[in-house]
Amino acid sequence: MNKSERRQALLRAARTVFSEKGYHEAKVDDIVALAKVAKGTFYLYFPDKRSIFGELVRGLFSRLGGAILRVDPSADVEAQVKHNIRAIVAVLLDDPALTSILLSHAAGLDPAFVKELRAFRQEVKLLLERSLSDGQRLGIIEPGDTELYATFTIGALKEVLFENALEEQARPRERIVTALYDLLRRGYLRMDPAPAPRRGEASLEGGEGAERGEPAPAPARGRRARAKAD
Repeated sequence: MNKSERRQALLRAARTVFSEKGYHEAKVDDIVALAKVAKGTFYLYFPDKRSIFGELVRGLFSRLGGAILRVDPSADVEAQVKHNIRAIVAVLLDDPALTSILLSHAAGLDPAFVKELRAFRQEVKLLLERSLSDGQRLGIIEPGDTELYATFTIGALKEVLFENALEEQARPRERIVTALYDLLRRGYLRMDPAPAPRRGEASLEGGEGAERGEPAPAPARGRRARAKAD
């Protein structure tokens, strides 16, 4: 093996060991035994166990960033949103040990590494915030605080993944995707235009004019759509 292949072999072995034993129980000896290299070889590439774990977490974050695609509101929005959820769930479920440590409070880790993990979690949150802000501009996310929206979403996803890891029989991925989509659909996702008020009825947007039977102003999303079309 050349240097690049040997490094990748160590990363693959570390991923397996962390997944099977967790961070605290995993040892460098376990990693090199699985990678079939000498212990000294490990230290040519990584100074310690924490550094190789950090490399794996950075790779996880990179895959998360690549999993989220920009939604095109002129196409099938539901299919695109479900694709994004499915891709994110797949990335996280494929690395259960990394995901668990990344999303947990990382009790027992040294303070410097806890700080690094917090920075990774913040990056994940910012990634989601940017996607939600983009969705607001496209008219498919309700107006509101995207930071809190991101917190709520990550919290729900974290609990689902933790429960899934503890279950003797893991839930099917598509069941998780559908449930998360349904939750978001009833929350901040905007998939359908708001129904127009019936003539003579009061509306939040129509005000007193609606009570007199006058046409209500167009919904905000419709105005954005027309402005974009113009």
